[in-house]
Amino acid sequence: MNKNKIIYWATTGIIAAMMLFSAFGYFTNADMKAAFVHLGFPDYFRIELGVLKVLGALVLIIPMISAKIKSFAYFGFALTFISAFIAHIASGDPISVAVAPIVFLAILGVSHYYHDKILVMNRD
Repeated sequence: MNKNKIIYWATTGIIAAMMLFSAFGYFTNADMKAAFVHLGFPDYFRIELGVLKVLGALVLIIPMISAKIKSFAYFGFALTFISAFIAHIASGDPISVAVAPIVFLAILGVSHYYHDKILVMNRD
């Protein structure tokens, strides 16, 4: 396995694992439910976001899914991270809490960059 694929799978694995872990927390953790209330979101949004995080993580890690579908997952996760950052800042949460989504946004960006790079290599 070459360097590009290692970086792609490492960053994609981190994102997928984090999304699956957070989705599980959305469904099972009372503190997570309270966090959504703190941020001012309705309870149905927690469930909706949890389901979409599971689906998006699966889309990113299943190799035979088309690049076009994967691009929707990348966009959705990017939007989720940016929105989480804004929600934490607007709610007055500490910067240490608000910066975590930006860190994951950077990891997602690396995953996307190397996904595109691998696609181009495979076309040549």
